[in-house]
Amino acid sequence: MALAAAAAAQTYEIAVIPKGTTHEFWKAIHAGAMCAAQELKNEGVTVNVIWKGPLREDDREQQVQVVENFTGRRVSGIVLAPLDARALVAPTEAAVHAGIPVVVIDSALNSQAPVSTVSTDNYKGGVLGARRLAAILGGKGRVILIRVLAGSASTEQREAGFLDTVAKEFPGLQVISSDQHAGATRDTAYRTSQNLLNRFGREVDGVFAPNESSATGMLLALKDAGLAGGRVKFVGFDSGIQLNAALRAGDLQGIVVQNPFRMGYLGVKTMVASLKGGKVERVIDTGCVLITRETMDEPAMADLLNPPLERYLK
Repeated sequence: MALAAAAAAQTYEIAVIPKGTTHEFWKAIHAGAMCAAQELKNEGVTVNVIWKGPLREDDREQQVQVVENFTGRRVSGIVLAPLDARALVAPTEAAVHAGIPVVVIDSALNSQAPVSTVSTDNYKGGVLGARRLAAILGGKGRVILIRVLAGSASTEQREAGFLDTVAKEFPGLQVISSDQHAGATRDTAYRTSQNLLNRFGREVDGVFAPNESSATGMLLALKDAGLAGGRVKFVGFDSGIQLNAALRAGDLQGIVVQNPFRMGYLGVKTMVASLKGGKVERVIDTGCVLITRETMDEPAMADLLNPPLERYLK
C-alpha cells in the first residue's frame, strides 16, 4: 500500500494555459512542455500536460474562465502565461488559495501568489531592439514603435525598453509614432501597420515591432508599400516561418529572439519541482538574443529560430 501511495504521488495533472493558441511562439512553448513531460516520465514521474488557452491573445474573459475551470477540476498545478497582468490576478490567487500552485511563464503577473515566474527579460529585449535599429541607422533618423496590446506585461516591458534606450542613448533618433496598437492577430497588426505607413511612410526610416504578430503584420505592410528590402530598416521580435524567411531575404535587419521552447520546458519542470516539495527560484530568466542575417545559421541561433516542434507535437 505504501508503494502504491508513492506511485500515485508521482502522477501529476498540469494545465498549461497560453495567451493564445494560433501563433508559432505558443506552439514552441507547447513543445517545450511536452519535452519536459517526456523527460520526467523517463525519471518515473508521470505528468499529464493539458494544453488549453484562448484562441486570441485579447480574450481575457476566456482565459480567466480556463483558469477557473482548471481550478474547479482540481488539477495538480497550473502553468499560466497571463495575457493581462491585472485581469488574471484574481483567478490565479483563487487557484492558489484552493491549494493549486501556479507557475507564471512568458509575462509577469501583478501578484506574489505564483511560486515562480519563468520568462524572458523583456525589458532587455526592447533594449536590444533599440540598439540594433540605431546601429543600422547610424544613430540618426525617424522611427516608429508599433505597440501590441494594453495590459500585456511582456510586450509593454519590451516597448518601455525600446523607448527608454532611444531616449537615453540615441539623441539622433526621433520617435514619430509610439501610440498605435497592433492588436492580437497578424490581421489587426497588418491593418494598423498600413495606417501607420499611409501616414508616415514618406518620412519613416526605421520600425520596431515587439512580438511575432506585430512584426508579421508590419512586414506585410512594408512589402505592400514598397518599403521592404531595407528601404525602411526593420527590427522585429520572435521567430516564425515568415519572419525567418524575411531575415534571410533582407526584409528584416534583425530579430530579438526568445526561447519559448525552454520557457515551456522550465514551466513544467519548475511546477513539478514545487509539487515535490523542492525549492524553486522566484524568477527564472530564459534569455533573449539578437539574430541577424549574418548570424542566423550559427548552430545556437538556428536552434532558436527553428525549435523542434514536430518531435513533440504529434
